[in-house]
Amino acid sequence: MDKAAAFRQTISNPVKLRLFMLRSLPMAYLAGLRVASITPEHATVTVPFKYLTKNPFRSIYFACLSMAAEMAGGVLAMMHIQGAGVPVSMLVVGMEADFTKKAVGLIAFTSTNGHEIEEAIAESRATGEGRTVVCTSTGLDLQGDVVATFRITWSFRAKKNRDEAQQ
Repeated sequence: MDKAAAFRQTISNPVKLRLFMLRSLPMAYLAGLRVASITPEHATVTVPFKYLTKNPFRSIYFACLSMAAEMAGGVLAMMHIQGAGVPVSMLVVGMEADFTKKAVGLIAFTSTNGHEIEEAIAESRATGEGRTVVCTSTGLDLQGDVVATFRITWSFRAKKNRDEAQQ
């Protein structure tokens, strides 16, 4: 099993995902974010409407929505980095959002930018230069209506190993 498939298996296991989030993403853990599905092409992350995610307007606080939208692209990036074979740094460098409907209930954010992320990581490995990808995460409520669309810009840069850095 390759590293990307092993990552998908780990992140798809509810217990392992919760342990990962508790260790690395404690706010996502507290907010109740879950990876609903992940493939090399897309990932879906859910965020529930509950006490810890609510705002005074009886909907999900926009920061919690952005956390789920970022995580949808982020788990795709982490999976492709695992499969890259060399260390790659990743960083959010920009974000835009449109909110179209009050977010209540369970909201599912899906990012379908796996292929673009994989290409950017491969290009960075080949050139040694950073690459950016704008990941679109669309949030749907239980009725299938779009509640928000986030465009999160990720930067990827392959890290040089110590031997290359000393030359």
